[in-house]
Amino acid sequence: MSATLQSPEARVMSGAEIVLRALKDQGVEVIFGYPGGAVLPLYDALFQQNAIRHILVRHEQAAVHAAEGYARSTGKVGVVLVTSGPGATNAVTGLVDALMDSIPIVCLTGQVPTHLIGNDAFQEADTTGITRPATKHNYLVKDISKLAGTVHEAFYVARSGRPGPIVIDLPKDILIGKGSYSEAPQVPHRSYRPRTEPDPSAIRDAVRLLRGAKRPVVYAGGGVINAGPEASRLLTEFVRLTGFPCTNTLMGLGAFPASDPRFLGMLGMHGTYEANLAMHGCDVMLNIGARFDDRVTGRLNAFAPGSKKIHADIDPSSINKNVAVDVAVVGDAGRILAALIECWQAEEDAPQQDRAAVAEWWRRIDGWRAKDCLSYRQEGRIIKPQHAVKRLYEITREGGRDTFITTEVGQHQMWAAQYFGFEKPNRWMTSGGLGTMGYGLPAAMGVQIAHPDALVIDIAGEASILMNIQEMGTLAQYRLPVKVFILNNEYMGMVRQWQELLHGGRYSESYSAALPDFVKLADSFHATGLRAQTIDDLDRVIREMLAIDGPVIADIAVDQGENCFPMIPSGAAHNEMILAPGQEGGVAGVTDEGKVLV
Repeated sequence: MSATLQSPEARVMSGAEIVLRALKDQGVEVIFGYPGGAVLPLYDALFQQNAIRHILVRHEQAAVHAAEGYARSTGKVGVVLVTSGPGATNAVTGLVDALMDSIPIVCLTGQVPTHLIGNDAFQEADTTGITRPATKHNYLVKDISKLAGTVHEAFYVARSGRPGPIVIDLPKDILIGKGSYSEAPQVPHRSYRPRTEPDPSAIRDAVRLLRGAKRPVVYAGGGVINAGPEASRLLTEFVRLTGFPCTNTLMGLGAFPASDPRFLGMLGMHGTYEANLAMHGCDVMLNIGARFDDRVTGRLNAFAPGSKKIHADIDPSSINKNVAVDVAVVGDAGRILAALIECWQAEEDAPQQDRAAVAEWWRRIDGWRAKDCLSYRQEGRIIKPQHAVKRLYEITREGGRDTFITTEVGQHQMWAAQYFGFEKPNRWMTSGGLGTMGYGLPAAMGVQIAHPDALVIDIAGEASILMNIQEMGTLAQYRLPVKVFILNNEYMGMVRQWQELLHGGRYSESYSAALPDFVKLADSFHATGLRAQTIDDLDRVIREMLAIDGPVIADIAVDQGENCFPMIPSGAAHNEMILAPGQEGGVAGVTDEGKVLV
């Protein structure tokens, strides 16, 4: 191990060693990266130490997704190392994905020497300019005396407030040069101090509204998960204390136990009938840790009409951005929930809860639940994709192993959200805001690195998996037993569904006419390939996949024409859902005035 990384008293070192010492002091154990000329000094320093592990990916986009999976499953900051020029630009998709989904990432990018910046040097790109809108913040280090402080500050900014990705652009002469190392500052940052403690008066206002609610709903998003496991525990405590119904966004799945009878399922474009109608018909809504995304709200002028809205979020810029609210609570989701619980239990002069009205509200919700909007018919030999995910969920539960699910993007992603129940936070990793195809495999890789003994499954589509299929080589190199469960309908399924329902069945360029043999492909990547062609194969293939101690691709041939329901068409309201064939007659459960219909 390098002496400079071992001995705190050795203060003068190369820029590359300064970066690694700062990473070590920040608790970094793993870096996901891909080498190149501009960052070779860092790779040389990595070679001479054992404190930090490096995972060699096959593409820089995958490095960022892997760091996302690592970060989301652990609550730590994910770290990426890529070279200049195309190395940095290849990382941009992952950075925007992390920005949209509030994932803490520090991405170290190489840069040409400072005296060549602006000269169109080999593999030069304006990385800070390109990534400015793709990151929470970015840095270009031109002074080695500021290098350690910049790395420490980057980690603070990445994890504080609303988390997000940070880029540190490192010119090669800064990495080669000599400088002094400085410890992470122990005092608060001079300018960036996100508010974490909620205003007590806002908490009281929120509780008074909630106590007076006749048709309440709690709507929780990814911010609850970002706040740590304690926040999810407090959410569960608050919902059970109040007796209110709870729904989660796509990013919030696992923040509230899926098996709890108060859970309405996911809401939004492919959310459940009961969750969407409860949102549409509520009179008081508590949004905690969600940003009123368009896939959740549908048509804004018809979103929860007439309801009082409480928005609790750590990012004040998210409040009143998309939806005007009645009570704003700025702070950490966990601390807000703790304050809500304390105030609910202690507020003596607040109005008493109308238990009879809430009970009637639950009767209405139970009526919508009776629609059983996620029901499907598994008939004949062709595998229904819903059934494939449901059986995967049921069989994984038999083993009792800690299970983490990642997904690609498309129909399979929505079926996974609908049919795979999550009882704990940080077990569900998917690309929400950006909807990035190719996310799931590298994200699963990062999760498996963080949890080597856990069961990690990427629920994929045959189109999405090909976006970053080269990462099967990374699985082989590091012996990562990730399972890839492909719902193969030979189409870009969500594109085909929209073309069928909204574009007159004109299937323009959505059929994949030359797919690989995924079993042979798995074999070529030193993995195991399995295939289920009929319903008789399904359970056997799932059990065999789970029993194999190594990476597996399971190719599940599913119904090509199956659509994902319920569905709120783009621009429609929550009470304008399209239900599956055979479930018609329930698309208008609430009037536009918010009055609940029988």
